[in-house]
Amino acid sequence: KTERRCVQLSKKLAEDNGFVYLDDVIKSGKKIKAGDKLYSINKNKNIVLFKIGTKPLVEGMRVLGAHIDSPRLDAKQNPIYEKESISLLDTHYYGGVKKYQWVTIPLAIHGVIIKKDGTTVNVAIGDDENDPVLGISDLLIHLAGDQMQKTASKVIEGEDLDVTFGSIPLKDEEKNAVKANILKMLNEKYQIEEEDLLSAELEVVPAGKARDYGFDRSMVAGYGHDDRVCAYTSLRAVVDMEEAPEYTSCCILVDKEEIGSVGATGAHSLFFENAILELLNLQNTADLLTLRKTLENTKMLSSDVSAGFDPLFAGVNDPKNSAYLGNGIVFNKYTGSRGKSGSNDANPEYVAWVRDAMDSKEVHYQTAELGKVDQGGGGTIAYILGNYNMNVLDAGIAVLNMHAPMEIVSKADVYEAYLAYIAFLKK
Repeated sequence: KTERRCVQLSKKLAEDNGFVYLDDVIKSGKKIKAGDKLYSINKNKNIVLFKIGTKPLVEGMRVLGAHIDSPRLDAKQNPIYEKESISLLDTHYYGGVKKYQWVTIPLAIHGVIIKKDGTTVNVAIGDDENDPVLGISDLLIHLAGDQMQKTASKVIEGEDLDVTFGSIPLKDEEKNAVKANILKMLNEKYQIEEEDLLSAELEVVPAGKARDYGFDRSMVAGYGHDDRVCAYTSLRAVVDMEEAPEYTSCCILVDKEEIGSVGATGAHSLFFENAILELLNLQNTADLLTLRKTLENTKMLSSDVSAGFDPLFAGVNDPKNSAYLGNGIVFNKYTGSRGKSGSNDANPEYVAWVRDAMDSKEVHYQTAELGKVDQGGGGTIAYILGNYNMNVLDAGIAVLNMHAPMEIVSKADVYEAYLAYIAFLKK
């Protein structure tokens, strides 16, 4: 449910399937050869995997790129306070959320607290069956006359998305006794002081596991399908390749997409370039021109979800250009807002190349736009990699309830996306 946890689990899956840490290969002084399986991690929030192909790296790669951050609530740096004998956790929402969707549901907290000596304390509250759950209260309907007159964007304010943390006061404590009791319990469980929260990264997410959805069990309901459902299928596509591919296969999982792909762990970071330079160095061709030619010759699928057609809200979609659950992987030639603002807009030559890759393996696919032209829109990491003069096309899974605490995908689409990613890597 967090980026760090995704990286940890991805690393384990990679190592269990024979992938080796890139830095260890560099230190050994060995060169790389076709069939080698390598991975690299950036700041515990990005991971990239490579399956080295038979062709030189400079002839290009086949890249699957997805993001592993999802909308959530982040604890502020000074988060714990007390008000009217209730202890609360102050939060700041992350990414695009409908704030009213986050109240009165079971919540959990996952993340890390870093002490001044560098010690990492892992925090997980609310998902173990023996844990308590947390939550955000809402006003009872009996007294909600004024509240019900507000617009959806204002009915719950961002500063009111504070998590109820406790109500028992610490014995013999006169001031902020409930907060004091919470801090005492945190110290007993995690050996931390309040000031350690200054260097914490605590993410408030929905509590509970993913579940089968629909009486026919045809779908999966869970938190963070955007974009972990594409991240996992992309990761598995590279990990499950048995033979050395013709072109080097790559899966890169990045952070910060929901807030613009910025920062050291977003897609705008130089981490990806640096990892490729390291590979080129292991092939004795590490220079800027070779890096640029490698990127230019690379083909990529931006593995990101698409908005599924919801019959209850049909008016926001163009039915001829919508993604439907159960119809296979979705290709978006362009995303963006209104006049394609912020869009990659893939070249038709490349779209045709991808079509041929899918048809040759009998993969079911569909094409779509993100709603009606003037309705709104959204973006992915596609344009960022496109800046390298790389061919990039958005390719993902249709989702209902996108950015809500519970998102819905079709099982058939998840499997078809996995097959599509494998077909892409092998062409």
